[in-house]
Amino acid sequence: MEDTGGATAYGVSLAGGGFDFYKFIRQPQTIVRILSWIFALVVFASITTEGHVNTPHSPEAKCIFNQNDSACHYAIGIGVIAFLACVAFLVLDVYVPFMSNAKERKYAVMADLGFSGVWSFLWFVCFCLLASQWAKTHDVSGLPEDAARATVAFSFFSIATWGILTYFALVRFRRGVNDSTLPTYTEPPEDHHTAYPPTYAPTSYNPTTYTPTTYSTYPSSVPDMQPQPPFTPTPPPPADTGYQPPSY
Repeated sequence: MEDTGGATAYGVSLAGGGFDFYKFIRQPQTIVRILSWIFALVVFASITTEGHVNTPHSPEAKCIFNQNDSACHYAIGIGVIAFLACVAFLVLDVYVPFMSNAKERKYAVMADLGFSGVWSFLWFVCFCLLASQWAKTHDVSGLPEDAARATVAFSFFSIATWGILTYFALVRFRRGVNDSTLPTYTEPPEDHHTAYPPTYAPTSYNPTTYTPTTYSTYPSSVPDMQPQPPFTPTPPPPADTGYQPPSY
C-alpha cells in the first residue's frame, strides 16, 4: 500500500504525479503479489512437468496424488488463473494512480478485494485436497516426491499471500476517498417557489405601477436668445427738388 501525506483516493495519491518504479516495487502489496505469482507458477509447473507418471501396472500416466486426476487438474487450473491474475493486477496497480475518477478506482479495488478473497478460499481447498490425496498415496516408489511436497507446500503459502492481498484491498476499500484536503462544491438548495433557477434568480422583484419622472428646467447662465423678426429695409425719404405745384 502506498503511504502518502496528501490527499488520496483508495490508498493511492491523486492523479497528476509521475510513476516511480522503485517506490512501486518496494510497496508491500507489490511484493506480496509477486510472491503470489511465483507460488502459483511453482504449483502448476510442478504438476504439469512431474505430476503425471506411469505405473508399473498401467501404461497410462496417472496423477501422483493417489492417481486422482481431478486433484491435479484442479491445482493446475487454480495455479494458471492465479498466475494470470497476478500479472493483470500488477498492471492495474500501475494504472490506478493515473485514474482521475474516484469511482473507477473504487471498482478496481473492489475487483482486487473480491478476487483475492475468493482465491484465498480456493487455495485453501487446493491445499486440503492435495494434502489429503498425498497422504493416501501409499506406493511412492518411482514418484517425484519432491515435486509433490513442493506443490502442497506452495499451495499452503498461497493461502497466506492471497489472504494478505485480501487484507490490503480491504484496507484500501475502507479508506475510500480522503476528502479532507479536496475542494468540495455544494449545490445550493433548490427553490421550488420561483420560476428561475437558483443561480439566476433575481434578488428581489416587486411589481409596481410605472410612474414617469418629471425633470425641472436646468438653470443656465447663458441669456436666452429670443428670435428676432426678419430684417425689413426702411425706404429713404423722397428728395427735395424745390418744385412747387401751381396754385389756381
